[in-house]
Amino acid sequence: MRVTLTQVAQRAGVSLASASRALNGESASPRTVENVRRAARELAYLPDARAQSLKLGSTRQLAFAVADVGNPVYVEMMRAVEETVREEGYRVLISSTGSAEAGEIELLHGLGRGYADGLILSPLRITDALLAELVRLPLAVVVVGLLPASTQVDNVRANSAAGVRLAVEHLVSLGHRRLGLVNGPLDTTPGRVRGAAFASACHDAGLPTGAAPAVVADDFTFEAGIKAARQLLKRHPSLDAVVAANDLLATGAYHAAFDLGRDVPADLAVVGMDDSALASQLHPTLTSVSLGSAERGRRAAELLLARLRDPGRKATRVVVQPRLAVRQSTAVTSNRGRR
Repeated sequence: MRVTLTQVAQRAGVSLASASRALNGESASPRTVENVRRAARELAYLPDARAQSLKLGSTRQLAFAVADVGNPVYVEMMRAVEETVREEGYRVLISSTGSAEAGEIELLHGLGRGYADGLILSPLRITDALLAELVRLPLAVVVVGLLPASTQVDNVRANSAAGVRLAVEHLVSLGHRRLGLVNGPLDTTPGRVRGAAFASACHDAGLPTGAAPAVVADDFTFEAGIKAARQLLKRHPSLDAVVAANDLLATGAYHAAFDLGRDVPADLAVVGMDDSALASQLHPTLTSVSLGSAERGRRAAELLLARLRDPGRKATRVVVQPRLAVRQSTAVTSNRGRR
């Protein structure tokens, strides 16, 4: 049976009201506080979180929702969110919504019933239906990702278009002229933005028309990356460099290249996106564009806390700039040299 506050009060020899004040840090004598806390420890008393939420008007819980909790990018983001809100006494509830819109909207409906005070959401797809639900949501929310300019929701996003340009410029500076892209689904925000940025960057670099082919993977996963990269390299065997839309797709490109007898980096340079922990764990280590996962998580958490303190404040937009981390996968080797 759950120990009640009444039992704690009886053990401490005080009234129920005094026990409540002592445990909640309200007005009570030092002796009363000491006796009540001792009784609570002896009885292994745990406060009723539901009752406290009703009394305080707060759950002290925040939700963090992403498409895939196994993606290293989201893991880094989650850690930054937890570290930031923990200092304010909040817990974080993690939710994996999947890549479909339905999972995100179902989550928003659940949050509307009050099991969290706020939400950080990182969706793959921004649809009209999702935007409508976000605006109606009766709690604080921050979106990590690209939102329409008219959306009055706190927002943190990476400048992934600039990140793709960094990757292309790096490869061109090494003498590569036959670049390919392993992209994610084009109906997602990352896939659409990174695909357009790749074509634009290759054009601006003066690469010949048709010299920068792209394939679209079924998802932003390792398995989808193998399939898509194998398709790209078979169709275009003369490619000397590949840009992948994230590090998981880049890992798939490694495996596809190996299966086709291509060496990384001697025969094929590879650049990923996200600069997740995976980039340093691969062999050879992966050159990747950091999109500031931890910084995006921290900034999103700060915006959410600010919204909770001041619900009427103007919506804030934060853009995190990319950074190229050069590693072994784009090293100039004796086999290849500079072109």
